[in-house]
Amino acid sequence: MEHEPTPKAASNVALTTPVAILIGSLIIAGAILITKYAPNPLGGVAAQAEEKVNLEAMRPVTAEDHIRGNPDAPVKIVAYSDTECPFCKRFHDTMMEVMATYGAEGKVAWVYRHFPLDQLHQSARAEAVATECAAEQGGDEVFWKYVDRMMEITPSNDGLDPSELPKIAAFVGLDVTAFNACVSSDKYAKKIQDDIDNAVETGGRGTPWSIIVGADGKQYPLSGAQPITAINKLVDVALAGT
Repeated sequence: MEHEPTPKAASNVALTTPVAILIGSLIIAGAILITKYAPNPLGGVAAQAEEKVNLEAMRPVTAEDHIRGNPDAPVKIVAYSDTECPFCKRFHDTMMEVMATYGAEGKVAWVYRHFPLDQLHQSARAEAVATECAAEQGGDEVFWKYVDRMMEITPSNDGLDPSELPKIAAFVGLDVTAFNACVSSDKYAKKIQDDIDNAVETGGRGTPWSIIVGADGKQYPLSGAQPITAINKLVDVALAGT
């Protein structure tokens, strides 16, 4: 499903005309949207789609986050993602391009947070747990390897067979027995739910939903699977602090 919302301006920033035009042009190029976050057995929220963007509510980036690239990079892209969302799969590839340039230069860090849409993708939450179990064994390096592989092979929209999860664990070099025991537990239920709640609190209405934090701390919303050119332009704005 594609949707074009009212464009949102950056948070806590008096925009110059060119920057305002850039932000306004960043409509949803592709996203999975929902109108209501239904309750689930693990708790959560019942947020309406019309909730306003509140970027200041974003949880600060810390060492507890999954960070790709330089943790001290001046710009951070905090991406709330659903592993079974086809637009998140596209956005993941685009972010790999961003990191191949800005990330390689130490200018941008990619922060991954979970935003499984349970009522649309019944497998996504279990897959989020699997990525956390990968991180438990191998830290962020293996977390990213696991997510990369999952995004590479999933057909999206609950197309990934659950039997693939331990196969991916083996592929990235994990102890599969320990991995399976972790996945069967509920030790990461709260962590994942906290990410979901924070995405909703900041104004996320679908996936992918990202917030770019600039060198001066200003925040810019990035909705949907934007093309690389649009992301690069917004990153340049965030780096300049204009």
